Amino acid sequence: MGELPIESADVTRLILQFLKENSLFATLNALQEETGVSLNTVDSIETFISDVTLGNWDVVLKAVTSMRLPAKKLVDLYEQIVLELIEMRELETARALLRQNPSLLLLKQREPERFLRLDHLLGRTYFDQREAYPQGSSKEKRRAAVAQSLSKEITVVAPSRLLTLLGDSLKWQRHTGSLPVNVDYKMDLFRGVTFKDRLQKHVKEAETFPRNLKQTITFGKKSHCEVARFSPDGRFLVSGSIDGFIEVWDPATGKLNKELAYQASEEFMMHDDSVLSLAFSKDEEFLASGSQDGAIKVWQILTGKCVRRIDQAHGKGVTSLCFSRDGSQVLSASSDLTAKVHGLKSGKTIKVFRGHHSFINDAIFTHDGTRVVTASADGSIKVWDLKTSDCMLTFRPTTSQQMKDIPVLSITLLPKTPEHMLVCYRSSSVAIMSISGLHVRDLTLETPGGPSNNEEKEKKETPALPDIVSATLSPKGDWIYCVGDNSALYCFNANNNTLEHTIPKLHEKMTIGLTHHPHKNLLATYSNDGTINLWVP
Repeated sequence: MGELPIESADVTRLILQFLKENSLFATLNALQEETGVSLNTVDSIETFISDVTLGNWDVVLKAVTSMRLPAKKLVDLYEQIVLELIEMRELETARALLRQNPSLLLLKQREPERFLRLDHLLGRTYFDQREAYPQGSSKEKRRAAVAQSLSKEITVVAPSRLLTLLGDSLKWQRHTGSLPVNVDYKMDLFRGVTFKDRLQKHVKEAETFPRNLKQTITFGKKSHCEVARFSPDGRFLVSGSIDGFIEVWDPATGKLNKELAYQASEEFMMHDDSVLSLAFSKDEEFLASGSQDGAIKVWQILTGKCVRRIDQAHGKGVTSLCFSRDGSQVLSASSDLTAKVHGLKSGKTIKVFRGHHSFINDAIFTHDGTRVVTASADGSIKVWDLKTSDCMLTFRPTTSQQMKDIPVLSITLLPKTPEHMLVCYRSSSVAIMSISGLHVRDLTLETPGGPSNNEEKEKKETPALPDIVSATLSPKGDWIYCVGDNSALYCFNANNNTLEHTIPKLHEKMTIGLTHHPHKNLLATYSNDGTINLWVP
């Protein structure tokens, strides 16, 4: 797409409007004088004409102060104002205006008889309408004529155009990944970074694993969280429950976020069936949710309004959701053995990916947005061409024939090397693999008690290692966190592949999954015991 031509005069007008709206009139006039560019704008022409015809001269003069109008039209305007001041017997004000106003002084030079007529009316002890408005004219007719004349010189422009355009630009840059997504900190617009980024140049918090339980979020007796996700800015922790509720929590307190008006009035985002998947758009404005009945909904997170509903997106449960980079499409995976791409503007299915022989547990876009990667309970990972929907590659996380059909549960791109991904499959290991199918390395749970020379004895006495059922990464990818089917947390150092810490019991019952805060050392785990636990170092 080619660049749009931008006139320098238009940029100047944007600045002039900003100066006007912030009452910086001296600077505004100086800029108009130096550039020769004028700002003859009002919020509403109809309102401006009404103010002139009703004689609201204080409002009118405030508006025209920043305008560059033809001298003749300014003379007509100020002449009418002087006449009305004389009529109201505001003689001192009328005299000061007649003697000092630049437009009326110009009238004195160019049309001295017209000026002397005003001066003559000012000296009278009475006001005569017929003398002030001769030849069948009147105050109302003169006002209408002035209003009509001035209206031809002005245009209507929406307020705060400069700030609106800057805001749209920042939003687009966050859409495309050019700027960091972080509204917890103010934006340094001039440098193009957040104040947090500037601070982090000097002080950077090192990533580390969690040790302590900070907060517990408790659901009702017959409910539990099936999925949870942090918003990209870290302000919200959103949960999807088995009873169809979607709730937004404050990660700092573990409380329901009542700053959202809809939750404060006990109105919630909902599905008719269990919520199985959640995903935020990159700009955190929208939340996509998928349910057991195959429906997908897209919500505006700040209002709780459903902006798109796809009732029959899949024939069975929606197990995974992922927004495209520009936020215009949503990728979904399902127990119906398919993955699909849906256009949010039309609500229609754009692409369908078929070829797995069992449930698809996860689906993601590659970093460049040209391919889709899916993980299935049939033990395979497939890479698809987004344009053609063709399967480009199929591979498995292990070469073991005994484990070839073990379900692949999730895939996550590594932040530092987005051509690599963390593969979680139901075993005592997780794998780092490339999108091309190359096996990079494994991270495996350690056997308690260390090595033994007596293999038979070891087989009898060594307890079986737990299977990993969920895994995620820290924001920078320095740590890999795995949840076992024994509800324990295993913390791997991704830089040296060592298991450095274990939390033996995350919940009283089975832990379903976990999710990491986007820029803090905060881990959320959720369980079918009806709780979400928030863990910190």
